[in-house]
Amino acid sequence: MSAPANSVTLIGSKGGPAIYPGVPRMPTSTLVRLGGQSVVIDCGLGVTRGLVDAGMALRDLAAVIVTHLHSDHYLEFGPLMHTAWTAGLKRPVAVFGPVGLAACWQAFVESMAFDITTRMADEGRPDLAALVRLEAMDEGLFARIGDVRVSGLLNRHPPITESYALKLAAGGKVVVLSGDTAPFDSLADFARGADLLIHEAMIGEGIDRLVARVGNGDRLGQHLRASHTEARDVGRLAARADVKALALNHLIPVDDPAIGSGDWERAVRAGGYEGLLHVGEDGVVIGI
Repeated sequence: MSAPANSVTLIGSKGGPAIYPGVPRMPTSTLVRLGGQSVVIDCGLGVTRGLVDAGMALRDLAAVIVTHLHSDHYLEFGPLMHTAWTAGLKRPVAVFGPVGLAACWQAFVESMAFDITTRMADEGRPDLAALVRLEAMDEGLFARIGDVRVSGLLNRHPPITESYALKLAAGGKVVVLSGDTAPFDSLADFARGADLLIHEAMIGEGIDRLVARVGNGDRLGQHLRASHTEARDVGRLAARADVKALALNHLIPVDDPAIGSGDWERAVRAGGYEGLLHVGEDGVVIGI
């Protein structure tokens, strides 16, 4: 079954770069279909396979946005572009991201130079590097992708300072993505009345158990608590912003057997949000 014309597919819904046996969720990536455009938000591990599973022909890739330079948001950016190129991509792709993404892309192209030049000569392919039109993001309206207007808002994700929440709007429909962030008041105004808010979420009770499993000690726990948002606080923000629907993604933790979908919902409802709620799972399609 094809996705609705206006929809969001959660390609990867777990927080952090690691993947675990028995845990089906992959790191963060999202496909937003809006106003006749398909926009890929973030490129965590598994994004390429996930887009294909979502029914997207990689040769049609046209727009990518990377919210910040943590590996679970851009690790597969280069491989996605290369794989799309081998699948027949011939037209330029609009790519928006933090300033440092350009250096990451250049390093990837250099690392693949032998393969790229060989395929160009042997298979008649266009120059891969020339297909990526990379521009830096900023606050406010920073891009028009067809009829889709894309705006940014700096969020709160220490120690990274260039990390963005996003708003995509077209045809009277609005989708907002929090990006990775601690709670901050201006996000409620940014998301006001959105048809769908996609917000990262964490359950604090699982953090100590997560840290013990990973073995990074208190330092990791300190980072998570300073840089991410408890599901209860997501509920508070969604209620304040009066969004029509809420989807939780970038879930932390996802490998704790004591935390299930009901726990995520209870935490959000405790924050006061009573609207439509989706607890993120990879491949879920949400109509707008």
